[in-house]
Amino acid sequence: MHFTRRATLGAALLPAFLHAVVARAQSLRGQAASGFGDGNYHTRNLRDFLTEIGSATGGAVQVTLHSNGSLLAQPQIKRGVQTGQVQIGEILLTAYGNEDPIFDVDAVPGLVQNLEDARKLAQVQAPFIEARFARQGMMLLYMAPWPQVAITANQNITDPAQFRGMRLRTYSPISSRLAALLGATGTLITAPEVPQAFATGIIQAQLTTAPVAADTAVWDYSRVFINASIATSKNAIFISRRAFEALSEPHRNAVLAAARNAEVRGWRLAAEAQAEAEARMTARGVQVVPASPALLAAIRRAGETMVEEWASRAGEDGRRLLAAYREARG
Repeated sequence: MHFTRRATLGAALLPAFLHAVVARAQSLRGQAASGFGDGNYHTRNLRDFLTEIGSATGGAVQVTLHSNGSLLAQPQIKRGVQTGQVQIGEILLTAYGNEDPIFDVDAVPGLVQNLEDARKLAQVQAPFIEARFARQGMMLLYMAPWPQVAITANQNITDPAQFRGMRLRTYSPISSRLAALLGATGTLITAPEVPQAFATGIIQAQLTTAPVAADTAVWDYSRVFINASIATSKNAIFISRRAFEALSEPHRNAVLAAARNAEVRGWRLAAEAQAEAEARMTARGVQVVPASPALLAAIRRAGETMVEEWASRAGEDGRRLLAAYREARG
């Protein structure tokens, strides 16, 4: 068979051309969206995760983080990944409880008593989250917790009867349900509005976490921080499956390895954030106290009711999840 010089040159260049096409397909110049600020430990963790991916892939996978809702507002992030506006997103899982109760289980009061319980719940919850994300064209990378929800007030609440008629700041429908079961009047208020709400008497106590309390200068409006072990919510970080599967196998492995490291780091950072915030509050004169046995018992009783309500909403998957969690706790 006779080849012209042009054909021969084209054949020689074809492997290089194909290599370039494959290399472009297996690289990623993407965007990540988070609704949390740069100073938040979740954001720092996500940034370290993306940096680790870039280093491990020799710069082939580079994802730019847009934090504090600067690219997409928090409620838009999950949809943004589904539609390809961004490749990686971070959300507070419980914020999507109305979409699917499986996203909301970690917000059910009294289900976990500490970070170790929360870790066991996360382990059994993960496959259910992964299945739902997969149906929506996404893949879970890792989950990381927030410190436990607690109570701040101007006096120590040791007797559950003190809740009767109290105006209690809540942050979600499920926390408002807890307020009702405790006999309080729940009022949905965002964290930045809390100091003014205390000052004007709109609320007399609040449900919050230690870092949020410290960040809103709790010492200006509350005297007591009560560690009540109410709930431990989590953030989920996930990627477009199409973007992930376009990567080469070594690059996919690098992403997964960085995700495992970020998950370990996230649990450590949550514990550190709790301790650091409690130290800040103590230094400014806030009493950081454990919840009384009577208060803990009241929260657990309310939690038992709410677990049953959650299971009814979550159906068979919810019952399977709870059974696996209870077995893991022993």
